[in-house]
Amino acid sequence: MQSADWEVLNRAKEWLDNGHTAHLFTVIQTWGSAPRLPGAVLVVRDDGHLIGSVSGGCIEDDLADKARHQALPDHPVVMEYGISQTEAQRFRIPCGGRLKIFSEPLLDSMQLTPILASIEQRRLIKRSVNLATGEITLAHVLPEGMPHMDGDWFHTYFGPQWRLLIIGANQLGSVLASMAQVLEFDVLVCDPREEMREEWHVEGVTWQYGMPDDVVLDIQPDAHTAIVAVTHDPKLDDMALLEALKSDAFYVGALGAVKNQEKRRARLRSFDLTEAEIAKLNGPVGLNIGSRTPAEIAVAILAELIQVRSQQQKMGIHVVENIRCTA
Repeated sequence: MQSADWEVLNRAKEWLDNGHTAHLFTVIQTWGSAPRLPGAVLVVRDDGHLIGSVSGGCIEDDLADKARHQALPDHPVVMEYGISQTEAQRFRIPCGGRLKIFSEPLLDSMQLTPILASIEQRRLIKRSVNLATGEITLAHVLPEGMPHMDGDWFHTYFGPQWRLLIIGANQLGSVLASMAQVLEFDVLVCDPREEMREEWHVEGVTWQYGMPDDVVLDIQPDAHTAIVAVTHDPKLDDMALLEALKSDAFYVGALGAVKNQEKRRARLRSFDLTEAEIAKLNGPVGLNIGSRTPAEIAVAILAELIQVRSQQQKMGIHVVENIRCTA
């Protein structure tokens, strides 16, 4: 299953291929209780048809009305909504929230082709647009932050900024892997049991061969990596945790009831882990929402991941490939 951004941009490409023009809107920054996060995208067709969202309120309606009346700017601009309390109420932005949105015309579907390809390949791509000239540059990068303005340049990102390593190719692992991809995680799976690998049918993930502890070391977890062990086999889960808890991963969790987690922590204390490292373990894994089925447990795990990652600061920049195109 592709991400929401892919769905929006792919539909926009179809519109452009069929002779329409369109505008792409991207949330740059929010204040107060604005409902969408920076990076949220909306495409509005020249006749007011739209896909995506930047507010969940009447901003979309306002932009669609402007499109129908050919009142949208024909060059990249920064737009602001909710500057005053009156305007916030008019556009149904709760609690006086404010939105800063980057608006740009889309005239050629070729602008979107490399972005769609990068998302399909699960590679993070940085798209930069110059306000003064309309020039567009693309670069494959490692995670480096949220959309932002830098002088005349607007920088935004498409593709997974977060990694999730799942230890365990069981039913829960499968459901978790499918759901996580929709949430823009680059999903990796490890399970040394051959019979589990043979029955794995989830597309879009990267299979990691080897024992769990070696795999954790191999992927070099950073602050954009989460590691979740779901085999329910201490021999496998604990192997992963021994290295994961010493890593920079922003989230480490393991399946198991409270009593099993107490036993697990006791086992971990017999190895070279500090109390601070053991305290990083999220177990039982996931938010306590009364989940029972694999799908419900996956929702609980991902909800906790979202909660934790929203508090993490993005870090690092490393351009590994540059691509250029013109608007």
